[in-house]
Amino acid sequence: MSERLQPGDVAPDFTLPDADGNEVSLSAHKGRKVIVYFYPAALTPGCTKQACDFTDNLSLLADAGYDVLGISPDAPEKLGKFREKENLRVTLLADPDKKVLDAYGAFGEKTNYGKTYLGVIRSTIIVDETGKVEKALYNVRATGHVAKIIKDLGI
Repeated sequence: MSERLQPGDVAPDFTLPDADGNEVSLSAHKGRKVIVYFYPAALTPGCTKQACDFTDNLSLLADAGYDVLGISPDAPEKLGKFREKENLRVTLLADPDKKVLDAYGAFGEKTNYGKTYLGVIRSTIIVDETGKVEKALYNVRATGHVAKIIKDLGI
C-alpha cells in the first residue's frame, strides 16, 4: 500500500490501455491540466453516476483547460461496454494489475459494514500543466463530486 499523494508532488507518469486498447500516457497531456479519477468498478451505480457527471461536464472542464481520465481495475473490454451503455465521453483507462492505483495511493484498506478489505479508494488527483499534483482528494463520494471539483477550481 503506497503513500497518498500531496499537492506539489510529481504525479507518477503512466501508460495504460483505454476502452479500445489504445495506449494513453499522462505525459502526453503535459501543458494541460488533468483530472485523474480512480473508481472501483465500471457498470456499478456509484461509478456510473460519477462517470456520467464527468461526461456531462466535459465541455466545461475542457474549456477551462482540463482533460479527464478515469482509471479502474477493469479490463478494456468492460470499459468499452461501460462507455457504450452509458454514452460516456470520458477517457476510461484499464489498470488490472493496480500498479497505477497503487502509485497514486488509490488502492488500499477499506472498511464496509465492519469488514476490512483491500480495494479501490475512490480518489481524484488534479495534475497541473507541469505534471505536479495540484489537489489530491481521497475517499470522495460518487454523487456531487464533480460539482464540488468545479466549484473548488473556480470554473
